Amino acid sequence: MYPIPSFFDRTSVSSVWRVPYQQRATDAEAWAKQHQITPAADDRKRICLLAIDVQNTFCLPDFELFVGGRSGQGAIEDNVRLCEFIYRNLGTITEIAPTMDTHTAMQIFHPIFWVNEAGEHPIPAATLIQFEDVQNGVWRVNPSVAASLQASYDRLNQHALHYTKQLTDAGKYPLTVWPYHSMLGGIGHALVSAVEEAMFFHCIARSSQTSFEIKGNHPLTENYSVLRPEVLTTTGGELLAQKNSRLIEKLLKFDAVIIAGQAKSHCVAWTIDDLLTEIQVYDPNLAQKVYLLEDCTSAVVVPGVVDYTEQADQAYERFAAAGMKIVKSTDTIAEWV
Repeated sequence: MYPIPSFFDRTSVSSVWRVPYQQRATDAEAWAKQHQITPAADDRKRICLLAIDVQNTFCLPDFELFVGGRSGQGAIEDNVRLCEFIYRNLGTITEIAPTMDTHTAMQIFHPIFWVNEAGEHPIPAATLIQFEDVQNGVWRVNPSVAASLQASYDRLNQHALHYTKQLTDAGKYPLTVWPYHSMLGGIGHALVSAVEEAMFFHCIARSSQTSFEIKGNHPLTENYSVLRPEVLTTTGGELLAQKNSRLIEKLLKFDAVIIAGQAKSHCVAWTIDDLLTEIQVYDPNLAQKVYLLEDCTSAVVVPGVVDYTEQADQAYERFAAAGMKIVKSTDTIAEWV
């Protein structure tokens, strides 16, 4: 394991700031030379760190969907450990793939998409829209969004019925109306500064391009998992969106895949679940090369409203039973792989 560079400041993980790229590039090249860190292309064992949605919108208290977990500081504490994990394992991690939850305002899970009989929008984070709610007219598509989405109003209402029924039939969470978050072009969309710095440092030190994965930009479906949207088809059975086969194939070619990020109960669990589904079809033994950084992820907890910790823990127990390994950021990768 490598030492942590002196420029890393644990207290900076909870704030937004500009990464000094040129200085860090110079530092990274000197660091690689000092510690005899070789280019990632020379790795005999190829290891990918999949960092899910480590963005300001989820990871900082003043932003829209801060994942505080039960401690109240969950994502901040997770990201301190994630940064230190990257620095300590700089010469072992071959590639880092951060996912980027990416939204615009007029999407099916945002308030503007829906209205009630009074023309009011649903209260974000406090409204779950069930199939029966759409069927009974409790919530309907806002007529004003049709033109911008280049769809007929009738067709959007049909899709709303189809969509919520598909979620119910698949045993998924009901459609949650979230606050506007991860807005493309906004500061909430950006990676947490300290995490971005660590990833950039890794990129330069190991000559390994950071592999960004965009998800969630389709207006008519949710995309908790980076590997596939929640609903794939329209009312007529046509393909609405499709799974990310390219990324799935890429991940399965690594000797090890390490997964961290936010939130454990939603985007992280959904991604792992989809990856496990693909693995079980292809070769169940491949689950053994997936490692879950348990101390670098937290569940969604809104005190007095909802706590998804138990669901998240149950999901991780299921993943472990399938062969995936639950590990901590303080462990040595060489002991796993």
